[in-house]
Amino acid sequence: MSIVKTVTPVSHDLGDFTVRRAVPSKECRMVGPFVFVDQFGPAQLDLGTGMDVRPHPHINLATVTWLFEGAIDHRDSLGTFSTIHPGTVNLMTAGRGIVHSERSPESERANGPKLYGMQTWLALPDGQEEIDPAFEAVSDLPVVEDQCVKAQVIMGELWGKRAATTTYAETIYAEIVLGGGGAIPIDAEADERAVMLVGGEAALDGAPLGLYDLVVLKPGAAMTLSSHAGGRVMLLGGEAFTSKRHVWWNFVSSDRERINQAKEDWREGRFATVPGDEEEWIPLPDRRPLTITED
Repeated sequence: MSIVKTVTPVSHDLGDFTVRRAVPSKECRMVGPFVFVDQFGPAQLDLGTGMDVRPHPHINLATVTWLFEGAIDHRDSLGTFSTIHPGTVNLMTAGRGIVHSERSPESERANGPKLYGMQTWLALPDGQEEIDPAFEAVSDLPVVEDQCVKAQVIMGELWGKRAATTTYAETIYAEIVLGGGGAIPIDAEADERAVMLVGGEAALDGAPLGLYDLVVLKPGAAMTLSSHAGGRVMLLGGEAFTSKRHVWWNFVSSDRERINQAKEDWREGRFATVPGDEEEWIPLPDRRPLTITED
């Protein structure tokens, strides 16, 4: 069997659109450095409205935003302003601490913004959790294609091509768009790998993939992804972490006390503000920590 497990994500209906969370879950704590995997949309919001995620903090992780459709304005406490579009990956490294907001651009709101994409978090490796915060938007990404397949390498090296996107641990991340009759081999080098069908239909070695299911693959197994009618699939993974990570709200760390410090810092207003978006923020919730990797 080339499939280790299949994870059905938990769906959260946010009114105008749905977010599906596959990681973290009881069935899957991490896939390589990926400690959080959300898929959202496809959706079109009401005319004159938009997505408004108010400023909130992160520590000891990197966020990766990838869109299939729509646009998102990103602002952060480094003073960054970046409009995310399909084909460009936004990598925000929280390190010792960063604050950011994500909102639909004003130019999109009149006609009803479209939202369809992925939001993932990467745990930073031991010894790098407290690095300086940083931001990059990379649009010159490698493409592997033929008549029936187009795959963009978002992070790491796949099919002999490497993305320029910064990686802290060994990471693979790609979007694969299959036309009718298209097929592509799935590289087997990463310690841990998973695929998620996010549109259309596709099969792995002939076994159909369920829409939005996260399918964790057997390490080292070579396999082929194919589609009869066309589909869109995300491939993600990388090196297996040997030390556990804790998650509490937007904080990820190998040290519970570091998370407690971040909670106190946010509550007391010790994080930096977001230039151009200083008036609102998300308050600290009352939630208990969740351990992501096994003891």
